[in-house]
Amino acid sequence: MTFPSLRLAYNPRAAEPRDKNLSLVPYITQRGGEDAAPDNLVITRHSSGPRLYYADEDLRDRDPRGVLWARCGWNPVDADGRITGEPQWKLMHPHRQMVCMQTLTCQLCTRPARTPFGFVFLAGPRDRDPTQASILTNQPPVCRRHARAAAKLCPHLEGDPTVFLARSAPLYGVHGTLYGRDERGVKVIAQPDAPLPYGHPNIGTFLASQLVRRLHSFRVVGLDELLNDLATTP
Repeated sequence: MTFPSLRLAYNPRAAEPRDKNLSLVPYITQRGGEDAAPDNLVITRHSSGPRLYYADEDLRDRDPRGVLWARCGWNPVDADGRITGEPQWKLMHPHRQMVCMQTLTCQLCTRPARTPFGFVFLAGPRDRDPTQASILTNQPPVCRRHARAAAKLCPHLEGDPTVFLARSAPLYGVHGTLYGRDERGVKVIAQPDAPLPYGHPNIGTFLASQLVRRLHSFRVVGLDELLNDLATTP
């Protein structure tokens, strides 16, 4: 399995089409051939309690807060440094999603996503109640250049996303799978629908596949209105 470092995974050209007539493919989109790698998981005792490991683990297998991440194959890149393979539009590559969410970079182009008004996060039209005081999201932000493209490309957004403009989006936790152990070895215990927050007692035996942020201090805006305002702002 090819498993590049965070530095190598962060490629500003990875989503850009060589031919402008070709479809733009978001950096976080999983590609055909990028299959889940063998997990070879073990659970051992740790000073803080049971902890999940890979038998051949290295530093790239954990996020900056020490949570173990699901391994996934990496397709080679072409001569221009762009990821090859047929886009699997409904899937996000675990590591690429984590990179963009961790660094708050655009899910399409990996450039910094901050705008003069805050960070732009998109959700499906029926995903979230915008009247809530805070929102959990597994969708990395988008930059001003690619906000409209993201709305069109992601099937989940249906071309009509709810647009959250957030001043604050702290890390919350991770989606993934909870593991345990019996006499036969390591096994799946649960795959919760809700993300597990950092600091949860079960985080040590959790295998993450998506990073989640909590949106604070946000407002819901129209996409056209936002893009028009950004077009007149340096």
